[in-house]
Amino acid sequence: MRTSTTAPRTDDAADPIRGADIARRAQIFNEHNLDLYRDQVDQAADAVTAAVRRAKRVHSGVRPSELAPVFEAVDLDDACGDMPEALAELRRLYLDHAVYFHHPRYAAHLNCPVLVPSIAAEVVLSAINSSLDTWDQSAGGTFIEQKLIAWTAERAGLGAAADGVFTSGGTQSNLMAMLLMRDAWCAREYGHGTVQKQGLPAEASRLRVFVSEVSHFSLSKAAALLGLGHDAVVSVPCDAAKRMDTAALADAIAQCRADGNIPVAVAATCGTTDFGSVDDMNAIGAICRAEKLWMHVDAAYGCGLLVSNRHGHKLAGIEHADSLTVDYHKAFFQPVSCSAFIVNNGAALGLITHHADYLNPAEAAAAGTPDQVNKSLQTTKRFDALKLWLTLRTIGADAIGDAFDGAVALARGTYELMLAEPRLELLHRPELSTIVFRYRPCLTTSEAELDELNATVRAQLARDGEAMIAGTKVDGRRYLKFTLLNPATTVEQMREIVDLILTYGMANDRSVQQIAAAPAANRAYRRHA
Repeated sequence: MRTSTTAPRTDDAADPIRGADIARRAQIFNEHNLDLYRDQVDQAADAVTAAVRRAKRVHSGVRPSELAPVFEAVDLDDACGDMPEALAELRRLYLDHAVYFHHPRYAAHLNCPVLVPSIAAEVVLSAINSSLDTWDQSAGGTFIEQKLIAWTAERAGLGAAADGVFTSGGTQSNLMAMLLMRDAWCAREYGHGTVQKQGLPAEASRLRVFVSEVSHFSLSKAAALLGLGHDAVVSVPCDAAKRMDTAALADAIAQCRADGNIPVAVAATCGTTDFGSVDDMNAIGAICRAEKLWMHVDAAYGCGLLVSNRHGHKLAGIEHADSLTVDYHKAFFQPVSCSAFIVNNGAALGLITHHADYLNPAEAAAAGTPDQVNKSLQTTKRFDALKLWLTLRTIGADAIGDAFDGAVALARGTYELMLAEPRLELLHRPELSTIVFRYRPCLTTSEAELDELNATVRAQLARDGEAMIAGTKVDGRRYLKFTLLNPATTVEQMREIVDLILTYGMANDRSVQQIAAAPAANRAYRRHA
């Protein structure tokens, strides 16, 4: 029996002339549009240059309720028509209101000014658009990422078998760490692949991971996502320097076993978000070896010590880590995102390998094809490694280390400056480049009033755009925080922020009694190391 087929429509036939017209209209990046590419990249660079020159304040101070209506008026179905008009619109929507991390009065979060070679790398990687999940999508890009992972692992003192991948950030890296902690234990108890096929065993509800009380929230979030629950994360008290108390850690592990639960890992922190504190990794490593526990080190912030020329000794013990989180987009001054997750034994990454015939077949792995997807949670994976690569090949690791050391020195100089001001209560000496403090004008001001006063000071600074600082809570009370990652900022410029805090504080203070201006008055209530 004959079957008929529908003849193709003439307008569906291949038409190279029409195809070229489509490419021009859609402005597809190819050999025919290179002049357009250069022109538009230059226009974008000019727009950024002009915006940075205009940025006299950290931020415009615009509120969400003020900016949202402007976006409501944008009709995405009605194009601007050309790049100059689109960039003019972008200025109104974004550039005029952006928070500029390079500004000397930005001192809020773990955001850094970025290095120029890394920005140049963004131009390259965005145009070529490699995806580093498989070799046949990236070629040399794969080896660039692998070389950087090996270099970082060597700097951390990890073994020759170390391996890893670039990630989107510390949260993803910590998720991978928690995943491997869980699955490594399950593989020992039930065999490799059992969890992947059958799901979590009943005992999973008793698995416990120990973290310091000031560890990053992403560890608890990861435990919840992985089916372990928040209760799986045991918070260990810190000492006066906000480092994990290792005696308390040993006690917590013993109590865990006595309660019938199962210790599987400890997550140390090298650079806590609020205090910049670095846990005693030698002591924690010894405990982990004695207890046969996985040791993870969250060095998302403290990774700058890997290239530091003055403070590298603070990394003592990091070589004991089974896994490591590194955020180059913090302490290496790289654009977001640029991070990595590294394990001391690359074989552990096999716990997350999944082969797909259309992407990374098992026979390709057996033949030695270096597909990064075999050790990554991501499939499509941006070539973020190029940013660090081009930075290292242009200015070298010592220049990055000097920049990080400059930020540490800035924090110490700012701390000394603040010690002379009796209306500022300092909670700690900076170990890296953060300072937690609060404005406290009067001995009789209640805790509730101090909470309100400090929140108001921070909000008004942001509203006026004169400075951007962070806020946090310690023991349930509100504090202010400087996070300093700009080595170009000077102590005198930090004095300007301190003066603004004092000015806004006095303007909002309802107290009558003021502490005398003598620094000795601080001794009555200050708590700093």
